[in-house]
Amino acid sequence: MTGTKIAFLYSEVAGYFMACVQSLSQEAEVLVVRWPTNAEAPFEFEKSDQLNVVTKSDYTVPQLNELLAEFNPDIVVCSGWMDKDYLKLVKGLDKNVKRVLSLDNHWNGTLKQKVASFISPFYLKKIFTHAWVPGSPQAEYAKKLGFESQIIRGFYCADNALFNQKFEETFAEKEKNFPKRFLYVGRYVEHKGIFELWEAFAQLQKENPNEWELWCLGTGDQWENRLEHEKIKHFGFVQPADLNQYISETGVYILPSKFEPWGVSVQEFAIAGFPLLLSDEIGAKEQFLKENGSSFKAGSVDAIKRAMEQIIVMNDTELIEKGKASHEIGMSYTTDQWAKRILEINRK
Repeated sequence: MTGTKIAFLYSEVAGYFMACVQSLSQEAEVLVVRWPTNAEAPFEFEKSDQLNVVTKSDYTVPQLNELLAEFNPDIVVCSGWMDKDYLKLVKGLDKNVKRVLSLDNHWNGTLKQKVASFISPFYLKKIFTHAWVPGSPQAEYAKKLGFESQIIRGFYCADNALFNQKFEETFAEKEKNFPKRFLYVGRYVEHKGIFELWEAFAQLQKENPNEWELWCLGTGDQWENRLEHEKIKHFGFVQPADLNQYISETGVYILPSKFEPWGVSVQEFAIAGFPLLLSDEIGAKEQFLKENGSSFKAGSVDAIKRAMEQIIVMNDTELIEKGKASHEIGMSYTTDQWAKRILEINRK
């Protein structure tokens, strides 16, 4: 234990984030303040003696302030600037504390972003010392906000140990008989591109009947509007620990989002050995989509259909090779490396 203390003022936590802070807790003392569980993504977590995780709604702001003061962190990481209570807490920290803004918005040059970049030197830059971003589009935004050498990349990381285990438990069988099923894992909300995905798949089956199926895991406000089709199966929300049967019985991961700042599931299913089909609006494709799949135009039924057509004409050997490439690419960033990124801030 280094003696470093790191606090996270976090929004909705998911399994991958908890795996990251679990790795970090091997090297530092960690406190996580989190929002209550989202009904659309009801992740369950194992309790850990090394991690102190509290729910924000159980405390008043003065009580959280007291909790932070008692913890006496060296580094505090805050989820964006949307939670005004969190901003109050960060503002009240000792100036010697490294105050890290996490940011996953792409720079799109909108009026709102231009205004934010104009006022940031008088606002955000006075509150935060560093910015931690997933990739290039977010790094560009952080620079516009006035962060230069204080930008760290790699804010999102999959639970590589969990998905590597799933790869080891399932891929050997796929090499014998590759499953002819696409897999979607995500919320049932409009901006995830699910309606275009379902329509594209239904058209593909009508125009070119084939053995492939589409399996969908998740829930959300559009659950009741899901497309019923004999070759589309809807399974609802599945905890990451219970994914094995779906991973072993499906072959190609597809994420058709119209808006996806990053998309941790891309790395998760790359590690699990899935060829990838990703829309061009998914941030994670910059790091995890290479020779292991392809990209298509977000929101286009025809583009999704063409991408799936390219997959169904491939033989098992081609699909297996893409799956192996995915695994290697996915494992290029781990929770241990994630932990090192945040610990390095204390040395700067």
